[in-house]
Amino acid sequence: MRIILLSGGSGKRLWPLSNNARSKQFLPLLQTPSGDVESMVQRVVRQIGESRLTGKITIATNSSQRDIIINQLGDEVDIVTEPERRDTFPAIALATGYLSMAKQCAADEVVVIMPCDPYTETEYFDVIADMVAAVENNAADLVLMGINPTHPSTKFGYVVPVPEDCGKDILRVKRFTEKPDVARAEALLAEGAFWNGGVFAFRLGYMVNILEKYIKAASFDELRSRYSELPKISFDYEVAEKASSVAVLPFSGKWKDLGTWNSLTEELSSNAIGNVVLGEQALNTHVVNELGVPIFCNGVKDVVVASSPDGILVCGKEYSENIKNYVDDLSPRPMYEERRWGSYRVLDSSTYSDGCLSLTKVLQLKSGRDISYQIHQHREEVWTVVDGEGIVVIDGETRKVSRGDVVVIGQGQKHAIKAVTDLQIVEVQIGNPLVEEDIIRFDWQW
Repeated sequence: MRIILLSGGSGKRLWPLSNNARSKQFLPLLQTPSGDVESMVQRVVRQIGESRLTGKITIATNSSQRDIIINQLGDEVDIVTEPERRDTFPAIALATGYLSMAKQCAADEVVVIMPCDPYTETEYFDVIADMVAAVENNAADLVLMGINPTHPSTKFGYVVPVPEDCGKDILRVKRFTEKPDVARAEALLAEGAFWNGGVFAFRLGYMVNILEKYIKAASFDELRSRYSELPKISFDYEVAEKASSVAVLPFSGKWKDLGTWNSLTEELSSNAIGNVVLGEQALNTHVVNELGVPIFCNGVKDVVVASSPDGILVCGKEYSENIKNYVDDLSPRPMYEERRWGSYRVLDSSTYSDGCLSLTKVLQLKSGRDISYQIHQHREEVWTVVDGEGIVVIDGETRKVSRGDVVVIGQGQKHAIKAVTDLQIVEVQIGNPLVEEDIIRFDWQW
């Protein structure tokens, strides 16, 4: 079997910790069984490894998330990136095409599609294993998970089972209903409907046949190059609602979408994370601080405070979901990003009277990782090594660097660096424009 995790999202509801480069699933805020911290995607991958599921994981995502996935999961998973953001059907079609053409998986191999960030428990993965068995036993062409609803939510789609199947382990699906209003949701609960949890299982050939209605490609590279030919539509609309043989397996355990500060803080192990002091009159208040400066909070109730290089949030928990309406005007660019080699944090951004710009960052490179051999067409850079040891390449010439060394990189000069030990660098960029896209990469063999 194979597991495809869907990783998308823009990170608007958990600003300022999340942004377009670091969506909610990558925030290291959840406590592990050993007392460390992990992100939502790390938690799900760990739980899969501890479950009865044995399939290798492939993550379907967009190119902006590739580096952070590698940084958090290493080589543990395969990654398939969309050439452009479309919807869940083309993303899943591309990932199944990858399994079929690039990985040469058999047409009868069972594939599981699931989100990368549900907050759930062991039984959730047991139900997925049962879904795999249902497909293997030909119970239906498409099998999905139905979450037992706790209230008439308007945020989820609903799956209505065939009434005669009630009480069975595997239920035939009568119909789907997308995100209803409250009155309709209440009526659906009365019919015994489930929330659609976005978990599906099918044989690989089933999805490949649907894909080939739009594109018949000779290779995965060709499929990816023709990605725009796939319709921009959800998997639910394009596949699930058109399926003639579809069944649902219920799950009644703990399941949450930690998509807002209100829901996330309910699952945090501490009310204060980072350099935080809470007074005795800070009631039902959570503070998450990613900055070095201290935060003291007192005399407030039902409030969330979050600080990061991107900004500071102070908000009543009941209003925390509304942040999505304001985020686009708050952060012109990500001030913190995780990359495949480590992470960076922006310290300062300035504009001068002649139109020149400067940007100061702290780079953290993990031991053994490297920044690719590249040039910038619109800026020069100055690197000051403040800790660790590394190897720098400038226009093909290498030299060792360590604490106190300064490297000046002119506009258009090819350069790269590899960390021999964990390496910390202060980088000053000077030029215009100063954007992450100003990179042309070249091959270099270390």
